[in-house]
Amino acid sequence: MLRGKRRSGHKNDKGFTLIELLIVVAIIGILATIAIPLFQNIQTRARIAKAQADVRSLASSVSMYAAHYGTVPTALGQMTVSGTNPQGVTSGPFMAAIPTTPAGWTPTNAIYSYATGTGDTFTLSGTGDSTTAKVP
Repeated sequence: MLRGKRRSGHKNDKGFTLIELLIVVAIIGILATIAIPLFQNIQTRARIAKAQADVRSLASSVSMYAAHYGTVPTALGQMTVSGTNPQGVTSGPFMAAIPTTPAGWTPTNAIYSYATGTGDTFTLSGTGDSTTAKVP
């Protein structure tokens, strides 16, 4: 009965056709071209975020130092030691250590800069990766 009639092998084949595979590869390629630029500068953004957090932390410590001693420190290193103010109150250190600039920060030997202004004003900044994190 069915002996002489050959069945087509295409109906029972399992797997994907070449066209289906090419479409999947094309879709993956399109997704990759969208995603790669979004994630390329993630490390740069992370370094900038660390520098901004460090500068805010340094500014907070300088403010605490100024509240205790009545004047801003002349150098950042003064915040890492204890001391006694004119009223005889001992306090500090206001920071355990001065934070280092982010790893990979360009230039590689960058440090946070600190400058005092007139009165009790100060400026803190860190420059790298074509960005400056600055307070105030």
